[in-house]
Order: sequence, then structure tokens, then C-alpha cells
Amino acid sequence: MKRLLPVLAGMALLLSACGGREDLSTLKPQGPVAQGQFDLMVLSISIMALVVVVVFAICLYVLIKFRRRKGDNSIPKQVEGNHKLEIIWTVVPIVLLLILGVPTIDKVFGNAKDYSHDKDALQVIVTSHQYWWEFEYPEYGITTAQDLIVPTGKKIQFKLASADVKHSFWIPSIGGKIDTNTGVDNKLYLEFPKEGVYRGKCAELCGPSHSLMDFKAKAVDQASFDRWVAAMKDPAVLPEDAAIKEAFESKCLSCHAVGEQNSGAGAPNLTGVGGRETIGGILYNDENSPEENLKQWIENPQDVKPGATMPSAEDLDLSPEELDGIAKYLANYKLDY
Repeated sequence: MKRLLPVLAGMALLLSACGGREDLSTLKPQGPVAQGQFDLMVLSISIMALVVVVVFAICLYVLIKFRRRKGDNSIPKQVEGNHKLEIIWTVVPIVLLLILGVPTIDKVFGNAKDYSHDKDALQVIVTSHQYWWEFEYPEYGITTAQDLIVPTGKKIQFKLASADVKHSFWIPSIGGKIDTNTGVDNKLYLEFPKEGVYRGKCAELCGPSHSLMDFKAKAVDQASFDRWVAAMKDPAVLPEDAAIKEAFESKCLSCHAVGEQNSGAGAPNLTGVGGRETIGGILYNDENSPEENLKQWIENPQDVKPGATMPSAEDLDLSPEELDGIAKYLANYKLDY
């Protein structure tokens, strides 16, 4: 039994990686790119499993048939190479490599297609930051953050770069992943055939909050997408309270943007932030109210994402009344689409 303990411990460690969120699993593909990658995974594992079974079966056969019998001390017959066997164990691996290699090459080149000049494809420029994601839609002149809104049934062509260190863009159930680098634009296309919210991650170690660098891809029908674009282009809604408005404009809009105001800022665009899936990428609005999440985030971002560049409420010299007022204003700033 003691000898089995290390084996059982190793199996428990291995199987512990099988849980987790379904929307972060590549084993439940939700799009054609992810499905193609999954099919390649199944094919390669099947070939490897077949090879293992055949090799172990042959080994077991040889061990039993040619084992030394009791009382037999003779030297076995010495033979040199068997041309038939040599041909078999040379040809079979070549055939298996072709079976795996042909569809792999087909998928690799197929997934590398560039739809940048396809008028039917939606163009999205992705910029990664420590530790958030920015999404720009150049043909519509709008920019958002953390929630990637896309229409179903269209190819989405991404052009990706980093604003600081190396990151990696990945939506496990839809497909990917691809690195984002400074000074270099990488390209990737994906498709979202079904409406839904898909969780995205940074897949490249990028700092202390790498594991917290999430985003959401929200696929909607074309009519909803068009309404979202129109709502994003509407004039910004600012706080009604004059004191809160002054504090928001002086202490928040120096970095952030709402609507067309300060649209070239280097911090996330806050247009419609109250209706997003999360605040700060990881504070889910279905678990707490957006206002609670916003207060927690604004009060001390370092408690939520260590290493984040956003200053705290104390750094911004926000009074408790200003903090409450700004959090309430942003929580109610939602887009109807």
C-alpha cells in the first residue's frame, strides 16, 4: 500500500487540473476556430494512445513468448535485422505523421488567414495594458475596455499590440491564442456563432496581477450590436450633481474617457461601465452590485489588482461623498442595447 501512495498522490495532482470554469475550457469549443483546434487535439491524442497500446501489447507478447523458461540455460538463437519488421516500423510512423501533419498544416494556415481587407469582417484593434484590455472599432470610431462586444455570424479580424510588456490574448472556448507585443501588430481572426458571454484571459506572465487580467467577449445579434454602437456614439452622460460632476471631470477624466470626451486617454473608456459584466475585469456585477464593486475598485485598486496603475481614492483626494457619488453615477451609466 505504501508503494501505491506516491502513484495515488500523482494521480490526484494530475486530476486536480480537470476542474474549474467551463468557460475557460478548451474542451468545450464554442466556435469554429476552437472546434478545429479541439479536433486536432483529439486526433493527436488518439494517435498517441494507439501507438502506446500497440507498443505495450507487443512488449507484453514478447515478454511472455520469449521469456526464459525454468531450467533452460541455453543461449537464445542470435538473429540479425529483419527487413520486413524494419520496413514496417519505418513506414508506420511516416503514415501516422502524415495523418497528423496534413490536417495540422491545413488548420494552421487556415487560422492564419487575414481578413483585414474583407468588407464583411469586423475590424477590432486590441491593445493590452497592465492589467486591462482596450478594444477599438476603427470603422465606427469608438473605443471600449474590458467587454469586447461582437456580432454573431461574422468574422472578427483582430489587430493586436501591447502598450507595455508582452501579453497574450486568449478566449479558450472560442479560439486563439496570440501574443501582443510592443511595436508589432499581430493578427488573428475568430468567429462567434452563438450569442453568449465568453471569458478571455491573458496567457502570458506579465506581472503580479497576470492571473487577474481577464476580459469578457459578449456575442450579440447584429441588431443589438448596431444599437450598442449607436449608444456608444451618443453624447456622454455626466453626473447631474454639480459637485460630483466637478470631481469626476477633474479627478477622473484626466485619464479616463466617457463618450467623445477625452477619447485619446490612456485609461479605460468608462462609457456604459455600469452595464459591463465586471468592474476591473474580475469584480462580477452579478455577485455584487456595480456600485459596490465600483466603490471597492476606486477606493483601493491595489487590493483588487496588485500593480495596477490606477491611483486610489486617497491618492486622488476624493472625499467619501465624492467617492459615493462617482460610484453611484458610474453604476447607473448603462447602455441600452
